[in-house]
Amino acid sequence: MTIPDLDLMKQVNRQFVSGVTVVTALDDDTPRGLAVNAFSSISLEPPTVMVAVQHTSSTHDCLFRTDHLAINILSTAQGDVVKTFATKSADKFAGLDWSPGPHGSPLIARSAAQMEVAIRERLRASTHTVFICRVEHATVTDLPPMVYSAGKFFDGSALDPLA
Repeated sequence: MTIPDLDLMKQVNRQFVSGVTVVTALDDDTPRGLAVNAFSSISLEPPTVMVAVQHTSSTHDCLFRTDHLAINILSTAQGDVVKTFATKSADKFAGLDWSPGPHGSPLIARSAAQMEVAIRERLRASTHTVFICRVEHATVTDLPPMVYSAGKFFDGSALDPLA
């Protein structure tokens, strides 16, 4: 059996439309974060979600040590935010409007939705850690969500329904 090569897997993954999130946490008193598209709801009762973060990310160790993290579902008004958090910038929070959630995790202003979650499990999966989390706090706004497909960002509210 032949395993698909990296280029083929990139092509396959580009066919999947995903939301755009920034996962954040406090590292002592320093806010940390990164753009993550490997996010999914697992269960509504109890509210449970997962995110996967590459081990080589500069934010990974902070997330691995903490008890809580925030998942900021980005809106179409946050092109600047996704560009910043997709980089290896030393201070991604410089000039960013955010506030601490109930457990201190950074909630980014102008997001379509936000949640602060308690990390329940950390599963090592090859090059990533999958964080299984229980939602403890959530907010939603009227701002349209940003979505990602084939290397581009789109307005999630402008998608045409099929039926």
